[in-house]
Amino acid sequence: MRCPFCHSTNNKVIDSRPSREANAIRRRRECLHCQWRFTTYEQVEETMPLVVKKDGRREPYHRTKVYEGIKKACEKRPVSIDAIENFLDALEREMLESGHREVASTWLGERVMDQLRHWDEVAYVRFASVYRHFTDATDFMKEIRQLLASRKEGEK
Repeated sequence: MRCPFCHSTNNKVIDSRPSREANAIRRRRECLHCQWRFTTYEQVEETMPLVVKKDGRREPYHRTKVYEGIKKACEKRPVSIDAIENFLDALEREMLESGHREVASTWLGERVMDQLRHWDEVAYVRFASVYRHFTDATDFMKEIRQLLASRKEGEK
């Protein structure tokens, strides 16, 4: 590890402990050249699967894209940022644990819609309108009818 002050690579670890989130190791180091102390973090490098789009293109998974889509759908709705973050953490964990190197964008979209349906029906319809490319009011009405029918099924 290179000292950020004198750029020497000669240093020693003074203290080592898990980070607050326990997803990294925090190490205090001391440069043996200039005696400056600095902190480094060591964490597992996780490679997320590629996302396969409907047209066959492949692109890297971007958490921020999914986050922004969910956030827009949940705007002015009673869904907390913590809930969204926790959902994304679980979604990413599921993708990594699957061991697949690629994941279909439809799989991601359906997972998001299932969660939004659970959280808030208005946010669900908002997301569905973009995800499913609603073209007019009849598309909205069809989705709302299906939502109401599934709600009645759940009550039985």
